[in-house]
Amino acid sequence: MTQTALSITSDFDSGNIVVLDASNPQNVQLAIRPDTRSPHFQWFHFKVDGMQPGQPHAFSLNNASESSYNRAWTGYNAAASYDQKTWFRVPSSFDGKALNFSLSPEHPQIWFAYFEPYSRERHDWLIDRALNKAGTELLAMGKSVEGRDIPLLRKGDGAQGKRKIWVIAQQHPGEHMAEWFMEGVIERLQANDAELQALLASADLYLVPHMNPDGSFHGHLRTNAQGKDLNRAWQDSTPELSPEVFFVKEQMDKYGVDMFLDVHGDEEIPYVFTAACEGNPGYTDKQKELETDFRARLSGMTQDFQTRYGYPKAAPGQANMNLACNSVGERYKCLALTLEMPFKDNDDAPDALTGWSGKRSMQLAHDVLTTLGQMVSVLR
Repeated sequence: MTQTALSITSDFDSGNIVVLDASNPQNVQLAIRPDTRSPHFQWFHFKVDGMQPGQPHAFSLNNASESSYNRAWTGYNAAASYDQKTWFRVPSSFDGKALNFSLSPEHPQIWFAYFEPYSRERHDWLIDRALNKAGTELLAMGKSVEGRDIPLLRKGDGAQGKRKIWVIAQQHPGEHMAEWFMEGVIERLQANDAELQALLASADLYLVPHMNPDGSFHGHLRTNAQGKDLNRAWQDSTPELSPEVFFVKEQMDKYGVDMFLDVHGDEEIPYVFTAACEGNPGYTDKQKELETDFRARLSGMTQDFQTRYGYPKAAPGQANMNLACNSVGERYKCLALTLEMPFKDNDDAPDALTGWSGKRSMQLAHDVLTTLGQMVSVLR
């Protein structure tokens, strides 16, 4: 059988790959493109056409060792899909230089990605669902550097005395599990079960489903279109360089904050965990008590959350105040958490087929809302 060169493309929403040599389907050489105006890279997403079903095909990401989190490749398996709907993991290995994965495909075309992507098309569908089926209102509309919409949604009436719970997602554009989480939030709002109704009797939810649409569209890992890491811009955001954060901070000042959750993904740690603001100069006993309560309730509710593994705790007074969690926690003296989900699998509850996935991210959102419902009366 004569082998022909494959067609490999990434000229689409969240696409990222550089083709070095695709002449041999059993030894395809690729590289990940860095973020615009930034040296960061890790996210990849590309389509392969012209494969021979049943024949082995092998791919190498040659610059994996130079990526932002090169230790993350150990124990990681690439995500793949034949239809961009059902995603599965492909056994992968890191040889110290390249990430390598191979398969004998069932169909002539396939998509590979660092994680199950959340497309801009699905984002638009999600916002429509939130507004027309889940009962949220469009409270305000921000704009990204390149002019993409950043909707702020509210579920609730803004009545005096209601707790104000903020959830934002995907400041880091490659962390697509974050908007899958937000879909889980919207799904639960639409279901409007008794537990949720009890939460909403005492609290309004302020939701920013996607903080960094430019970065996601361009296939970035960490930064917006200006090369800015939005989760390092909460003390010095500007309308020119980080309008996404500038907009949300303005809205927080307008409405207030009683609880803040910033949803992310972590490349290296194969667990779900939270980081808090214990290093803040104004850290309070109340904040510490609420953090402990949240973690205990959520870990007791689902095996997908744990408290043993996570980031090292910041020493008192040594927090990076440019991080959203720390900045918001300090300004509003509220429970403020960064929620991290894995790009790999959850080693406490592994799934060999999907690893951590969009579906599991959505379910975690359901459990977080239940936790907040249990805690809403003590947030202040």
